Amino acid sequence: MSRRTMSLPSWLPVDPYILALLGTVVLAALLPASGRAADVAGGASTGAVALLFFLYGARLSTREAVDGLRHWRLHVTVLAATFLVFPLLGLAARGLEPRLLTPELSSGLLFLCLVPSTIQSSIAFTSMARGNVPAAICAGSFSSIAGIVLTPLLAAIVLGGRAGGFSADSLLRIVLQLLVPFVAGQLLRRWVGGFLTRHKKVLGYVDRGSILLVVYTAFSAGMNAGVWHQVTPVRLGALLLVEAALLAAMLTLTWYGSERLGFERADRVAIQFAGSKKSLAAGLPMATVLFGAHASLAVLPLMLFHQMQLMVCAVIAKRRGREVPAEVAPAPGTRVSVGARSAP
Repeated sequence: MSRRTMSLPSWLPVDPYILALLGTVVLAALLPASGRAADVAGGASTGAVALLFFLYGARLSTREAVDGLRHWRLHVTVLAATFLVFPLLGLAARGLEPRLLTPELSSGLLFLCLVPSTIQSSIAFTSMARGNVPAAICAGSFSSIAGIVLTPLLAAIVLGGRAGGFSADSLLRIVLQLLVPFVAGQLLRRWVGGFLTRHKKVLGYVDRGSILLVVYTAFSAGMNAGVWHQVTPVRLGALLLVEAALLAAMLTLTWYGSERLGFERADRVAIQFAGSKKSLAAGLPMATVLFGAHASLAVLPLMLFHQMQLMVCAVIAKRRGREVPAEVAPAPGTRVSVGARSAP
């Protein structure tokens, strides 16, 4: 659900969309939505996210999902990295509280570890590195679908009361906002799939717009609740160092761990990029439901990790792509292992 960083100008070190996110945070700090405006912004962000997942469901071919099950070992590996190894590392990082991280930032870091993987950036980086693109498509999609249920359940287990008092009602809200629109998109794909194929930019606009709305709503609530006095430059620097170590650990474990499991190079590339990243688009709406007024601090680690993973993975993908000649590497979008077609 991330932008394709390889299209950025070489002289620009930061994704322009990240600048838009930072601008949204500044806007929320200067002009936070409150009262009736907050209700309108919240309703708009909820509707935008529901539309986003409807479009994701309409885009994913049911045939691709079924065919992808043939490569089940790869998908189990990615799911294990996303929902088992990541959370274990997040729990280990709790030992840094309170000397390096505040309880709120520590909870946000752990929540980051529970969020599903990305789709677009996994595909983009796997393609750039000449890996198994169809596997990346299915792995990212399966992770996103599983995360709709697994992320709030894991949050209830490892975060408990810190997740804003997780309840069956919060799980129901997440299911209604994310899973139901996704299933509706699958059911209506026969009629709307062609439109999305012809208008590929539509999904991108909804993706970007919905995230900006959620960020503005969450950070406005944080400003109104007065939670931002808890973040100091020292705490922020410590958070960045911890996240850099977390990303390095997952990139290393997914690459060498998949080798030990007997996967070929093309599959290892897909596992590394699908198993080491986290989805901003999926995590933000869940955080607003689970953390309430403290969602702004909860999503701060995710926002920082999102930009970090894009920059680091872009460098790694380019390096991996130079390792294999084009004539012997799997072409992006071809049928490799899973027999699925490349996503739009």
